[in-house]
Amino acid sequence: MHRIAFFIDGGYLDRELDNKRQGNRIDYRKLVNVILEKSGTDKEIVRVYYYHCLPYQDRHPTAEQSEKFSRAQGFFRALQRTSRFEVRIGRLAFRGNREDGTPIFEQKRIDLMLGLDLMSLAVKHMIDEVFLVAGDSDFVPAVNAVKKEGIVVYLVHGDTPHDDLLDEVDERIPLTQELVGGCFRLI
Repeated sequence: MHRIAFFIDGGYLDRELDNKRQGNRIDYRKLVNVILEKSGTDKEIVRVYYYHCLPYQDRHPTAEQSEKFSRAQGFFRALQRTSRFEVRIGRLAFRGNREDGTPIFEQKRIDLMLGLDLMSLAVKHMIDEVFLVAGDSDFVPAVNAVKKEGIVVYLVHGDTPHDDLLDEVDERIPLTQELVGGCFRLI
């Protein structure tokens, strides 16, 4: 049996699923299982790591900001309590406003936390395969390093992953409407 771990960039996954979920919430346990079925072979999940940031709040948050923040905390807490899931929370940094006045935010610490967790499991030979749900070329050095440890790397990706990342992974699983269609849960 192959030992595997999932590494999910939650911000990336949210963006990729926005048009596919049509307002529905995703059951992440189901999503992981559907992706495993797509990859074949018998596999044991060692851990599912989920990385994201809490929503930005002003120093004196609005009621809407407080509500959004509270919902995200509840979601992260529920996901953390899911068997074999580990939630890693980064920080959302305000980077100014666009010309139209909409705010610009940037996730901080997410890529590094993911890369460190990925390398930690790989060098300890705790996993045989990795499922990376991301699209950022910042992960290419980590992918190269774990491949040198003999780990097979699957990329689970949306419509526009970076070409360098696509080139470096061993296998590719597109996040299609068909794939995520059975992973919704009632709101």
